[in-house]
Amino acid sequence: MKLTKRTIEIIEPPAELLQKYAELLVNFALGGGVGIKPDEVVWVEGSEACRPLFLAVIRQVWKSGGHVISDYATDIFQPSDNIMKEFYQNASQQQLEHFNRKYFKGLADQVDHRLAILCDTDLRALAEVDPAKLMRRGEVSKPFYDWLDVKENAGKFTWTLALYGTEQMAKEAGLSLAEYWQQIEEACYLDHAEPIKQWQKLYKEIDRISQTLNDMEIESVHVVGADVDLKLTIGKERKWCGGRGRNIPSYEIFTSPDWRGTEGWIRINQPLYRYGNIVEGIELWFEKGRVVKSKAAKNQKVLREMIATKNADRLGEFSMTDADHSRITKFMAETLFDENMGGRFGNSHVALGMAYKDCFKGDPTKLKKADWEKLGYNDSSVHTDVVTTTDRTVTASLPDGSQKVIYRGGHFTV
Repeated sequence: MKLTKRTIEIIEPPAELLQKYAELLVNFALGGGVGIKPDEVVWVEGSEACRPLFLAVIRQVWKSGGHVISDYATDIFQPSDNIMKEFYQNASQQQLEHFNRKYFKGLADQVDHRLAILCDTDLRALAEVDPAKLMRRGEVSKPFYDWLDVKENAGKFTWTLALYGTEQMAKEAGLSLAEYWQQIEEACYLDHAEPIKQWQKLYKEIDRISQTLNDMEIESVHVVGADVDLKLTIGKERKWCGGRGRNIPSYEIFTSPDWRGTEGWIRINQPLYRYGNIVEGIELWFEKGRVVKSKAAKNQKVLREMIATKNADRLGEFSMTDADHSRITKFMAETLFDENMGGRFGNSHVALGMAYKDCFKGDPTKLKKADWEKLGYNDSSVHTDVVTTTDRTVTASLPDGSQKVIYRGGHFTV
């Protein structure tokens, strides 16, 4: 019998950088910018390829007095060994539809925070899977995320995402691994002695802009550029948000518009990495709030299956990032970073699918499903960000009938 040794090369940045990264995530990003409290439970997700940061994070949770629920995937040894691909290739319809309700309800009840480390060794692992199966699985799992959403709206749950670079991710982005990690380091302010202080300083400016936009009581915006002519109704009782620790890094200022007031078209210049596929050259046309036409230069079937998912043909988010705020200058082949890209024109993006209920001005716990529907907040198992880094001008329509440019040339003008 011949035995085979199978391992994965694990990249390990300096211990000092990992420690700063873990402290930033646990003591700032979670808790909406204030960190966790003693005796709170943190659900930490990661895989074998991100082991160094995973270990640093759980150590930091313990140091901060918290408890850990560990979700550690050990199945990623080679690109051919992706357990999710195995599931979709072998699952019967009954298995595809199965939802471990008791387990996930218990998990949702137990956790106070979720910290997920994004780390891929094969971004195309699910390329051969029928996209309809991927969308259906998302719908089956939706109750779990609805439970977490209820807790978050009540101020009892927070989350953040972080990135751990691999050779495969760097290659996909056209970067060396050193260049890829340099972007992570700079984007998260890990090149500073005290990253948390840098984020607090930046968020003061983001808060100022968000509050200015909120004080304007914007009724609608018109997004215009060489690749877009899109009108969005902001809707009643909305607010602009940013700088809350959800996602590290996060420089964006966003809101969840009234989906019913979306009219026009938009072309997306950045690839979408989603569902184990790469979708490129996306174009969308909206009428009366819905996507009435869509196309993609690559993987159009994936895009159309996603849009065919319940309510995924409606907008759930509109976002802008100021070029001066973002420290990301390169494409990273990961939405967490690409939706926060800086460069010459910053970026603007929209998301198809689920709206963010924390963009509601009042107390979200007092609203029922019918209330959210009346306000035009979209509900879906999907939330897919599509990002553009080209020059765009955003003009706001105000209650007195006047108009004001709020974003031009990659910068907020307020």
